Amino acid sequence: MLLADLIKSVTPLSVGGSTELEIQGLFYDSRKAEPGGLFFALRGAAFDGHRFIETAVKAGATAVVVEDESLVPSGVTYVKVADARLAMSRMAAAFYRNPTAAVPLIGITGTNGKTTTTYLIEAILEKAGIAVAVLGTVSYRFRERAIPAPHTTPESVDLQMILRDLVGLGAGGVVMEVSSHALEQHRVDGCQFDIGVFTNLTRDHLDYHHDMESYLASKMRLFSELLTADEAKPVRRAVVNIDDPYGHLIARGAACPVITYGLVADSLVTARDVEFSVAGISGVLVTPKGEIPFRSRMLGRFNLYNILSAAAVGAALDLPLSAIQAGIEEHKNVPGRLERVAGDRGVTLLVDYAHTGDALENVLRTLKDLAVGRIITVFGCGGDRDRGKRPVMGEVAVTYSDLAVITSDNPRSEEPRAIMEDIRAGILPLGMREYREAELADDFLGKGFVAIEARREAIRLAVRLAMPGDIVLLAGKGHEDYQIIGNVKHHFDDREEAAAAFRELQAG
Repeated sequence: MLLADLIKSVTPLSVGGSTELEIQGLFYDSRKAEPGGLFFALRGAAFDGHRFIETAVKAGATAVVVEDESLVPSGVTYVKVADARLAMSRMAAAFYRNPTAAVPLIGITGTNGKTTTTYLIEAILEKAGIAVAVLGTVSYRFRERAIPAPHTTPESVDLQMILRDLVGLGAGGVVMEVSSHALEQHRVDGCQFDIGVFTNLTRDHLDYHHDMESYLASKMRLFSELLTADEAKPVRRAVVNIDDPYGHLIARGAACPVITYGLVADSLVTARDVEFSVAGISGVLVTPKGEIPFRSRMLGRFNLYNILSAAAVGAALDLPLSAIQAGIEEHKNVPGRLERVAGDRGVTLLVDYAHTGDALENVLRTLKDLAVGRIITVFGCGGDRDRGKRPVMGEVAVTYSDLAVITSDNPRSEEPRAIMEDIRAGILPLGMREYREAELADDFLGKGFVAIEARREAIRLAVRLAMPGDIVLLAGKGHEDYQIIGNVKHHFDDREEAAAAFRELQAG
């Protein structure tokens, strides 16, 4: 594509050099630049892409997009813009010929529930006969093709290339998790959304956003800016959890009509006659299109909210009630979301991605309501991330568990013991008994907690202590199959470790 045509998708402050250049590819990493490439000099927290312009040019880049033209080598064409990330997002969409213009695109944002909701919407769309692609935290997938997701929402150049490939393979719709980082960094500004979904907002990522107001502002962009109707998509909708305290703010700020869902407030999509059990959830969904009796194998009130959001999307797309019902009832478990690990000791062992105080509380309250025995929770907190949520998670874990096992998560550059002490700080004021590992050789005699740094050993302890009827929850990592220690990613999967612990006990 000619650079002159790409420039039409942005508002340049100035242009230097010829724009009659054939652009062969888009690059934001100078090490990957190729001949005929357009290089975007992005400013980040650690690096300034302007420092690598010369490297990109030596690799063959024929033009650069910059915010400061002073570092552009003489004779190199440049496009100066106010925001290079925003320009990259829009130019990437133009370069890949706007892949989301002709298919329905559903974006889901919120702290918790995004991944489960994508799976539910995927099931509903498939029952409606729509071949759907999904981009989420677990994987990017379409039909039999799936690759692990390195990021919840890819960088804009990668995202538009993936979307073009998926549409080219026959995807008739796309469901996408949209992270707060992606919204803040304009990664999805080149996407043409039909529906935006807001699940909830609780404390998370404050290491990046610093406060809840900034966190909310990033989420709000999807609804107040990116759902604005235009000639390409004149009908757009917001689907909003109105029971969440922030839902009213999202709804008021939306640039399009809103379909609300919830169980408490007056909502367009809700449920009645709901029953929860260890077998799942049943009841009647109430939608603007009519009522739907349903049964789901999913557990807990928080998953009912995920079902409501998916049903609201189905209603927004005017899909048949039969497709909404079938999608919900035939939906399978989501990897790492209350995923069961089989054992033969009468113990229910579940792996869940809950890594915030609110998510952990939702899961544990659900398990508390269903438990016939004790609850043993193994959890930790990630390093180089929001420290403020650590004591909160500690308080939640000991409040709803009979035994809480504090351990390492992804410590990254922090010392695991220091992270565990931050968690412990939220537990000590409650006066709970702190066990030493040596005291837990065979059993524990009362509510309390223990700290074991090695996650593998923490999991083995929990499995060994569990008796028939008990529930063991391994929280925080979910579908992840790695542990980051320092700068090194090691293979580690809670599901594999739990299965190995069961086998060891069986072997005697």
